[in-house]
Amino acid sequence: MDLTILWAVIISFILTAGMGPLVIPYLRKLKVGQTIRDDGPESHLKKNGTPTMGGVMIIAGILITSLLYVKRYPDVIPVLLMTVGFGMIGFVDDYIKVVLKRSMGLRAWQKLVLQFIITFAFAFYMITVSGVSMELIIPFAQGREADIGWLAIPLLFFTTLGTVNGSNFTDGLDGLASSVTAAIAAFFGIVAFINGEGVAVAAMALLGSLLGFLLYNVHPASVFMGDTGSLALGGFVVAMAYMLKMPIFILIVAFIYLAEVLSVIIQVGYFKISGGKRIFKMAPIHHHFELCGWSETRVVAVFTIITILLCIVGYIAY
Repeated sequence: MDLTILWAVIISFILTAGMGPLVIPYLRKLKVGQTIRDDGPESHLKKNGTPTMGGVMIIAGILITSLLYVKRYPDVIPVLLMTVGFGMIGFVDDYIKVVLKRSMGLRAWQKLVLQFIITFAFAFYMITVSGVSMELIIPFAQGREADIGWLAIPLLFFTTLGTVNGSNFTDGLDGLASSVTAAIAAFFGIVAFINGEGVAVAAMALLGSLLGFLLYNVHPASVFMGDTGSLALGGFVVAMAYMLKMPIFILIVAFIYLAEVLSVIIQVGYFKISGGKRIFKMAPIHHHFELCGWSETRVVAVFTIITILLCIVGYIAY
């Protein structure tokens, strides 16, 4: 499998990088520009009109590459289900917002219903087809696994919604979600490779896709991934974690996702309780650091380095 995962990275990188000169001008032609919030950091206003929905490049990269190996490694199927499934939800949301010019996009209940449908399909596949148990590997417990019985199903739904929303909130700076998730994909890919798991191919395919996408997404970004990409990344992380029986490890390696979600929950909750006061200068938390004087590239670098270090901790914990 050593050459297989190497080729998966190379092929997906070439595919995604090669799509840039074709997809980005097409997105500009469609006028699917991002609308930047007026209440956001002032430095972001210059990004107004930058093409979004670039997540289609990431999805195409991992999908095409993984399908080349699907006969040999059928374990990639549930990972693709979650990645593409959540990506399609994001695509519809982006399409409504930037093409149909309806600022709300999908309503909250519509998003939730669609997310539940994709998660249910994944849960059904896991239980009836995959052959992978729902037991959870406990970090720092020398490979011990916990069987939580029927609670595994509600935990799956809770983990999925939390992770997907976390990846969505993380996509707020040029290259942030791409860089953080690339580190997470490398972590799961290495673990899967060591265990001889076929899902290593999907992880390496996403890693290559993200590296290819970063050529256009680093500051100053010429394209954003949009909800199309950020929701797909969240779906990927959940699927990989469950295929390797490592959902608890999401708390470690995807800590940035968690921090982004918690910062929004804390900010909104405290704002309501205190009658208008704020804990952070702005949420999600990456904007707080920007308003504290950090440059956008510094925030991305620090968050990515933190994720890499936590992935090392996760590997030790495994």
